[in-house]
Amino acid sequence: MKSILIIGMGKFGKYLAKEFTELGNHVMAMDIDEEKINEMAPYVTSSRIGDATKESVLESIGVDNFDLCIVAIRENFQSSLQATSLLKEGGAQHVVSCASTEIQEKFLLRNGADEVLFAEKQVAESTAVLYSANNMFDYIELTPDYAIYEIPTPKGWAGKTIRDKDVRSKYNINILAVKKGNKLTPLPSAEHVFDDAERLMVMCRKSDIAKFIG
Repeated sequence: MKSILIIGMGKFGKYLAKEFTELGNHVMAMDIDEEKINEMAPYVTSSRIGDATKESVLESIGVDNFDLCIVAIRENFQSSLQATSLLKEGGAQHVVSCASTEIQEKFLLRNGADEVLFAEKQVAESTAVLYSANNMFDYIELTPDYAIYEIPTPKGWAGKTIRDKDVRSKYNINILAVKKGNKLTPLPSAEHVFDDAERLMVMCRKSDIAKFIG
């Protein structure tokens, strides 16, 4: 459980606040718009009407007490940049800011952001990966080169073991878990026998997955 400050209650900020709260975190929502804060108050631990571009406002809530501060101001980049800088100057432990362009990302990183999110870009990339593949249930990007994929057991593998298929050497993939219905078996042994009803959680290079499930 973490203590999280989310600044900016636009659509993205609202979704973040609700999701973090549902996951059991303590969330404070902040926005300059009273109407937006009143709307979010029932869904978060606490809420605050305030201008995050003013040092006194951030000092009053003790930003150094939060495990994570997220600047989700999307409509005004200047305000996002100011809030990011003030958070870091105020002792915020970890600052994540939203950007729409690579230029914005550079400015945010130079002015205190520890990480930068491209919300639309990341959703678009994940959607494109999922719907471009014929056999894929889920996708989690780890780095620009590596990802975790949830895929069906390949045809012809049922009844064979991981050792039989020599998965890592032949396909350059690592099987992290197998899933059958609601049962998840993490780190299956080399003697695990594949089943057509199973799904595989695999980690590999993005360049290798297309050859594997194509």
